[in-house]
Amino acid sequence: QVQLVESGGGLVQPGGSLRLSCAASGSISSINAMGWYRQAPGKQRELVAVITSGGSINYADSVAGRFTISRDNAKKTVYLQMNSLKPEDTAVYYCNVDLTVIGYWHAMDYWGKGTLVTVSS
Repeated sequence: QVQLVESGGGLVQPGGSLRLSCAASGSISSINAMGWYRQAPGKQRELVAVITSGGSINYADSVAGRFTISRDNAKKTVYLQMNSLKPEDTAVYYCNVDLTVIGYWHAMDYWGKGTLVTVSS
């Protein structure tokens, strides 16, 4: 019923930039918060950034000032602009969207399959 398709990952040198995108499609009635999480090898998944339907934004301390989250409601897409990338940003990045499916009353969390970001020289 709902698909989240991520794109934009890859290999980048330290100090470089990448832009991730996540597009939601399917039988969607409404979208609440949209966000990005990441999971590095051997570590737990952690919140990177989240943006609410009202435009409120929160960032992890480790990325504040370097990453920018934004959304295009018409395209049902969330973006993550990542600048000044560091080797410690290397991880699989997952899109997370809190949305309501047509015909349902309650919202649910949906996850993308993840896109790998590798920061290395």
